[in-house]
This record gives sequence, structure tokens and C-alpha cells, in this order.
Amino acid sequence: MAQQCPLIFRQVDATVTRINTLFVAGSIVAFLLTHSIMVLIFLIGDFILRLYGYKSYSPFQNLSLMIQHKLSLPVKMEDAGAKRLAAQFGVGFTIALVITSLLHADVAVAIISGIFLSCAALELFFGYCVACQIYYITKKIYPKWFE
Repeated sequence: MAQQCPLIFRQVDATVTRINTLFVAGSIVAFLLTHSIMVLIFLIGDFILRLYGYKSYSPFQNLSLMIQHKLSLPVKMEDAGAKRLAAQFGVGFTIALVITSLLHADVAVAIISGIFLSCAALELFFGYCVACQIYYITKKIYPKWFE
């Protein structure tokens, strides 16, 4: 985790978070293949459950924990601030996808999906948090927002 990430001094398992990211990316791909808004609604619901402390009800969280356990993947604890910020961005991207899809703005759907999948891929494969970088840049430009 980079020093510029927002810190909330609560730890989460980064391995589970990366598996969650795999499910999020898979959901976006499923949406692109089926054009079903229900996939996005499900994704928003799952993000909200995880963001507001109801992780035990999150299907993605439960599947991720099961996969981690079955494959004996290591536990790697990190501060939850960056992961929480990334999930908030994920909700924003998913809502934007719902709106642009309902408006039949196919180019916007493709652009938003491409950005979303790129950010997810960076986290999934390299542990690189784009949300942290955006946070850091915004903090430099608008420092009073973060006081």
C-alpha cells in the first residue's frame, strides 16, 4: 500500500479484496455480454453491503472467503481506507453504467466499462490502486477538502 492512500486504521485482507475484484470484473464482463441491468443492480447491492458493514451478507465477500480458504491463499492485511475508497469509486462507475445503459449511450457504456475494467485489472494483477492515486492528486489540488 502506498503512503498516499487514505488511512482509516482498520485492516482488511487484501487477498480477499483481490478475489472480490475478480468478481466485480466478471460482473462487468457479464453485463457487457448480456446487457442486463440486473447484473449492475446486483453489483451495486453487493458494493453497498460491503461498504456499510454488512459483509456477511455479501455474496462476493462470502465466495471470496470460501475461495481463499479452499485454495489456502495467504492472508495479507492492509489498511481498509484505500479499499473502501476503491469500492466507493466502484459504486460510482456502476451507477454511471446503469444510467448510460438506460439512455442507450453505447459509446459511454464502452468507455466507462473500459476504465472500470482497467482499474480492476490493475488492482487484481498488480495490487495497484488507482483510487489511491486519484485521492493523492485531489489532496494536493484541494487540500482544504481533507482537513
